[in-house]
Amino acid sequence: MPVLPDFIGHVLDLLSGWRGLSVRRMFGGYGLYYRGVHFALIADDTLYFKVDEHSRRDFEAAGTRPFVYRRQSKTVALSYWEAPAELFDDPETMRRWARRAFDAAMTTRKAKRRKD
Repeated sequence: MPVLPDFIGHVLDLLSGWRGLSVRRMFGGYGLYYRGVHFALIADDTLYFKVDEHSRRDFEAAGTRPFVYRRQSKTVALSYWEAPAELFDDPETMRRWARRAFDAAMTTRKAKRRKD
């Protein structure tokens, strides 16, 4: 694996034990994949987890915000929300929220397949 910035290394340390976890460079940031499924992204030393209609409420309650970017003078919000700060103090809690993000990514993936 290539040398990664410190923040990404810290996130990977917190998620240690997840076999099949990988990081890929994407759009000026990094994508986190578990068993080939994209469930998180890192941009500007901020971790964002995939959310669905159920988990979004927990992110809102924690006071976090979605990942947004500008495209042709429009603001675009993705279904990835900032990980709450307290997750970085407890690997078990970090893994639990990461698992929920993976589950949200799987739900989205299944819904897309049904539409096709």
